[in-house]
Amino acid sequence: MDAQEPVWITGAGCISTMGSSPNELIDNALEGKSGVRFIERFAVPNHPCQIASYLDQVPRPEGWDAAAFAAHQPWEQILIWCCVAALRDAGLWNDRQTRRVGLVLGVGGEWIVRWTQDHFEQVPSIRSSQDDEMGLARRALGWLDISGPSTTVAAACASGNYSLGVARQWLRQGLVDVCLAGGCEYSVTPMGLAGFGNLGALSRRNDEPRRASRPFDRGRDGFIMGEGGAMMVLETAAHARRRGIQGRCEVAGFGGSSDAFHSVMPSDDPEPSARAIERALRDARVDPSDVDYINAHATSTPLGDIHETKALERVFGQHLPKVPLSSTKSMTGHMLSAASAIEALLCLGAIERGALPPTINLDEVDPECAHLDHVRKEARPQRVDVAVSNSFGFGGSNTSLVLRRVA
Repeated sequence: MDAQEPVWITGAGCISTMGSSPNELIDNALEGKSGVRFIERFAVPNHPCQIASYLDQVPRPEGWDAAAFAAHQPWEQILIWCCVAALRDAGLWNDRQTRRVGLVLGVGGEWIVRWTQDHFEQVPSIRSSQDDEMGLARRALGWLDISGPSTTVAAACASGNYSLGVARQWLRQGLVDVCLAGGCEYSVTPMGLAGFGNLGALSRRNDEPRRASRPFDRGRDGFIMGEGGAMMVLETAAHARRRGIQGRCEVAGFGGSSDAFHSVMPSDDPEPSARAIERALRDARVDPSDVDYINAHATSTPLGDIHETKALERVFGQHLPKVPLSSTKSMTGHMLSAASAIEALLCLGAIERGALPPTINLDEVDPECAHLDHVRKEARPQRVDVAVSNSFGFGGSNTSLVLRRVA
């Protein structure tokens, strides 16, 4: 197979506090709505951060047995909902057994949930990964009744981008006919909230939940945890055309790097992050001047947003002030392993709708980020042919994804 064969996204499914379908998610993002609220799932008086963008429940796919779905853990329900919706959106649900359908899943919070259960259920011995016969991605093949290969990608916040990059490679290598790729997260738990809270990474604006996530704002004080997921169906353009399907957009480029600087802090040197963006643009054969929109990783932390700004300066140079940019984490919160998958879907929405989602709560731009073309508070109408989505994870996992309009 041609190593440069275009790979399209032909279907998508998602769940978040911003909506349980791609259209609902994109609509709410363009309207500048926030999904952040006070946590009522468990007691939070002893937590420095008491707000999050968390799910109450996951809808059951049409036709799915109610008792069987209810028996699944919430993170399993998230994955099932997103995958079924994506396959249906791509017109493949009824044909999935006749094709090699693979699954690349970005996930990182599964063990946080299990360790929390161990603690509260007073399990005498802590569960470890060796105790499971198979991981979440492998089990999902049986639930979905698909028979291709599966793998889990755990690269913290960059997991979703990596999963799309791996899926594209599988397709070009001919390992699968179709591939599900994305990320899922369910980590707003006592242990998850305490862990990030003790790191000092979370906002403490508990009195104004919807205004707490403030990427690039001078008054930002940390990120807001979010949960949910997004899964997409990828297939080669040739395969989609044989089915009579048009791509929603092309996964045109992927770039990654690792700075291995610190377990949670961004590197002092923006070069590794810049290298990931450069590799994605080079892979897509796109010049920085051709980029119409950047969905920034910007999480609302004091150091991280400035670090990304410096990386963008290195890559885009004099073109940077001309490229509109926003951080949708201002609305969704930081969905951790699912973040870059949700943000890829919002880039797809920008391409399809001809409108850029805003960074809400951006009242006073940090002087070190002031030269960027921020899409502030309200959506901006604009044709988007090429979108870049950055995601920089804990541990120095840097990624960038280029999505392009299908001609």
